[in-house]
Amino acid sequence: MGAQQSVNAGKAKVDVHVDLTHMLCEALLLPPMRNSGATFSQIVGRISLKHPSLFGRSEKLDVILDKGINESNAVITFRRPRPEWLSQQSFVIQHTMTPEIAVHGFPADNFTRSGSRGINLSRLSLGVELNEPSTSNWTSGTSVKFEHIRPVNNEGRSIARDHDGFPLTCSGNLHDNMIILKQESGYADVNDNSFLKVNLQMEQGLPLVPKSLTFNRVKCAVSKGMKLGPTFLVTSLTGGSIVGDMAPYQAFAIGGLGSVRGYGEGAVGAGRLCLIANCEYTVPLAKHLEGSIFMDCGSDLGSACHVPGNPALRQGKPGFGVGFGYGIHFNTDLGQIRVDYAMNAFSRKTIYFGINSGGGS
Repeated sequence: MGAQQSVNAGKAKVDVHVDLTHMLCEALLLPPMRNSGATFSQIVGRISLKHPSLFGRSEKLDVILDKGINESNAVITFRRPRPEWLSQQSFVIQHTMTPEIAVHGFPADNFTRSGSRGINLSRLSLGVELNEPSTSNWTSGTSVKFEHIRPVNNEGRSIARDHDGFPLTCSGNLHDNMIILKQESGYADVNDNSFLKVNLQMEQGLPLVPKSLTFNRVKCAVSKGMKLGPTFLVTSLTGGSIVGDMAPYQAFAIGGLGSVRGYGEGAVGAGRLCLIANCEYTVPLAKHLEGSIFMDCGSDLGSACHVPGNPALRQGKPGFGVGFGYGIHFNTDLGQIRVDYAMNAFSRKTIYFGINSGGGS
């Protein structure tokens, strides 16, 4: 949902885009509005610059700048032309600034939202990405990147410890450095009556620079959808594990939209392990209009105590959560408008509103 304007400057194309994405709690809809900034924090403006032939040999340069009220993202990507049967190579520089709410935020309003403790992550990465040519239903990509991660407060000053005196980094210093080798594979089998999608990500921290983090992080997501007469059933299962060196911000956060609805971001828990299950049943109500019922659940499998500093346990997060509810989906030419009403295990309600630009389900 938003507005976009494109301007051509020579061979380059500049896109200016404003995206409006809202996640509203029922409590925030009642007057007087409390913490109304949570609504506007989801507004993101984007400036995108694309050059199709930077040096006259079809080298592509993409520059993207995203700015929200509390976060920012800048990405520079340079792609060299290569034959289609070879891996496509990209050089990427990225800097992000994001509030660290999922792990260090505190649950509020019976876990329906997560409050900030003034901790933000400044993340600078430089690397090379190789995307293999698609074969049948499979896709594959490999990347190697250097990351420099620095916790900062709301004033932009580097900090090494949280409000309780626990380290925010693995090194205990003001920053962490790591070299990450990442392999991602995907499988998709889609037809008119069903689909099966599998995504596997593996990250290995390489000890190639002093005090670099050495770890192995794996995450796998499987989703299956099938038509049952005029209705459609979608189930998904996501699991993750991390072993070796670890900073608190690397924990798997559970809770929120895309995880367990009815809870705030990371309000269920954060651990070295995670297991999340989702199920949604969609029924057509009228032309372009669908109704759905859903159920989500997630657990850290008792691994929160193995995260340095135990941030989830100190914030009183339960480590297991169940959310269920119903929704209305309206398919338009601009995308699918979704309104979901969810309730968590503490009988607290949350309303989610969003637009999927990909169109209908």
